[in-house]
Amino acid sequence: MNIADFLNKEGQKRGVSFEVLPPLKGNGTEVLFRTIDSLKDFAPRFINITTHHSEYVYKELDNGLLTRQRVRRRPGTIAIAGAIQNKYDIPVIPHIICSGATQEDIEYELLDLQFLGISNVLVLRGDKAKEDRQFTPTNNGHAHATELLKQINQFNDGFFMDGTPIKHPGEKFYCGVACYPEKHEEAPNLEQDLLHLKEKQDLGASYAVTQLFYDNKKFYDFVEKARQMDITIPIVPALKPFAKLSQLTMVPKTFHCDIPEELAQDVLKCKTDDDAKALGIEWTTEQVKDLFEHGYSHVHFFTVSAVESVKQIAKILF
Repeated sequence: MNIADFLNKEGQKRGVSFEVLPPLKGNGTEVLFRTIDSLKDFAPRFINITTHHSEYVYKELDNGLLTRQRVRRRPGTIAIAGAIQNKYDIPVIPHIICSGATQEDIEYELLDLQFLGISNVLVLRGDKAKEDRQFTPTNNGHAHATELLKQINQFNDGFFMDGTPIKHPGEKFYCGVACYPEKHEEAPNLEQDLLHLKEKQDLGASYAVTQLFYDNKKFYDFVEKARQMDITIPIVPALKPFAKLSQLTMVPKTFHCDIPEELAQDVLKCKTDDDAKALGIEWTTEQVKDLFEHGYSHVHFFTVSAVESVKQIAKILF
């Protein structure tokens, strides 16, 4: 089932969804499943599973020289998606990214997902590698999410990337994409960023999930501009509760979103991380209430380092 159809079908009924990380390489699923166990009673409409590309690390050899090795710290997105769907019977949406993947890699990911009966994916370019100043696509990979959407469209039409017909095409994939209320960090301005979102819609994206934000007005202004540009797909607001004192500077740097002055001043009054966590729960709870009042009945939460906060907010609101 297309998640966008599901969101539209639910109408004004309040709903929630969550994003989780795959376990670190070498770890089991115990911590991940504990996270889902603590949130499943809120009847999530779906669970997103992130994908992390390979990166290069430098290791010192016995002779003192350095060698560059490629590592992937969080493998297993597709397997984890299948495990969650099987264990909890909750719709899952794994991320499919350009970063670190060839077209062939992506094709095999799509085949694996079909075997698992997973038909919803979130299509992203992915972050640039830590050692790169700008995003560099993998050889025979994609530079933009729009190119990845085109490959999935071709797969949906019954053809492999080399043009060979798929003998027994499976269920088609339904694609969500990301959007940025305060614009993508590489976009020259918000208007250009919205043109990219419109292109994704024209290529078949059926809904969009926002980057996190703390100022609802910026989200409402973003949606209004999107509608003026004939972007009609559902836009799902995504939030992450403020949880630590260090996030006052880390969040703007990492996620390229502003901390509203009122929230920043309140954070500066906090003495401990526990104070900041309590403030984050209060702020995000009010954000969600305001979203409900403005007609947004579905809210998505990023749970990394914020599981307990999300749980407390969900207890209040859902």
